Amino acid sequence: MTRQVAQSYGTPQWESLWAAIVTRYQKLSFRDLVTLASIAWKPSTPGDFGGLGMTSEESTLFYSIGIGDGSWGAFYDVCCLYPLRTAIFGFSSQLQLVHGRVGINGNPAPSPYLGETTLKDCNDLAFDAPRYLGLAALDECLLFMETNVNGQSFYDHSRQRGAGFLTDSSVTRLTKRENGQIRVTYDWHASSGTGKTERHEDFDAVIMTLPSWIIETHIQLENFNQVMLPYTVTNAYKTAHWETSCKVYAPLKKSFLSKNKKIPQIMVTDSFIHDVYTYRYHDVYPYDCILLSYTWEDDASKLAAFDDQALVNKCVTELDRILLRCTNIKTPISPYIDTENAVVQRWMTDKNALGCAKLYRAGTYYDAVSLMQYNRDYSPVSGLYLAGESFSVDAGWTEPCLRGAVDAVINLCHTTQATFNGGFTLDDYPRYQGQSPIQQQPTL
Repeated sequence: MTRQVAQSYGTPQWESLWAAIVTRYQKLSFRDLVTLASIAWKPSTPGDFGGLGMTSEESTLFYSIGIGDGSWGAFYDVCCLYPLRTAIFGFSSQLQLVHGRVGINGNPAPSPYLGETTLKDCNDLAFDAPRYLGLAALDECLLFMETNVNGQSFYDHSRQRGAGFLTDSSVTRLTKRENGQIRVTYDWHASSGTGKTERHEDFDAVIMTLPSWIIETHIQLENFNQVMLPYTVTNAYKTAHWETSCKVYAPLKKSFLSKNKKIPQIMVTDSFIHDVYTYRYHDVYPYDCILLSYTWEDDASKLAAFDDQALVNKCVTELDRILLRCTNIKTPISPYIDTENAVVQRWMTDKNALGCAKLYRAGTYYDAVSLMQYNRDYSPVSGLYLAGESFSVDAGWTEPCLRGAVDAVINLCHTTQATFNGGFTLDDYPRYQGQSPIQQQPTL
């Protein structure tokens, strides 16, 4: 399938091929695809590539090992188009770790406000200064690095204006006003509990990047009629499927990766811990890191009953049990692990997430695409723009977040009659088409 797609992608034939693939597979779960018989592809039925043709025994093994990057069994009940897109577009291949804005020695490169302890927002509330490490460095560079427009960073520009950059401010309501603006109501100094105060500001346009379940549970949308925010759109993000996930991290002694010759650095198991990964930090750090357990969906839900420390201890005990039973290892890993400083991340109970990645079940692909359509079809009237993985079909990766951000900016610029560089117009930009009442042909 990957080879056939590679021949068509980027050509005039691609959109019709993808439409045929969607028509064939959008109602199938990944579980169905795994056991569906494999076939030889024919040009006469371009969207039909058959299935993986696995036996029930093979499917059980595949549940644990996936396509070489860990368990895929947790995704058995999502629409098969999601893992198909992941595979044919290479999302699980040649993955790169984002080290941050660092040099070859692992130390942060000279950067604005590096070394500061705290900074002040536009209301003089203190927040943590940037460290330029890991994936968060992407956000920090966007906020604090100088731009070519006026030689200022967004942060410096906002501080100079005295407006535009707020922290510790939790949005509670968006209200469409009669003059066309959107009033954003928020709790200022939200973390202070009883000391928080309700404030509001009015804007010509608002870009919303929240996980979709937070939109429903934390924010009221007022005075947006069906022309601005159709029921099909609100229903699509309210009924979206957010995957639960649990990760258990702990400091790992440097000697494990430098001297240990028996215990593997990466392990995939059919035990409740599932996947185990170790990572070597630069020598400036006193410890390396181990991901003791990496789980999704039901595999993660079964860990919800244990408190963090109990779960850490349970994972270490289970990993020792597995390793001691292996005739070619017979060595425990527990002496290398600092269980007292472990960290457990549970996305489903994280109040700022309520889920780890937004996927979609069989038969709901068009709901996901309808969210991708919103900025072009409805934002010029509503003034509301959607960005982030909540409004994509490839959740869980950096790419859909960037795509959503670019999409929101392009459509916002178009609505405000901005002049694009290079003669670009919306005619040069893909139109995301879902299943409408008049049964439009879906395209990417």
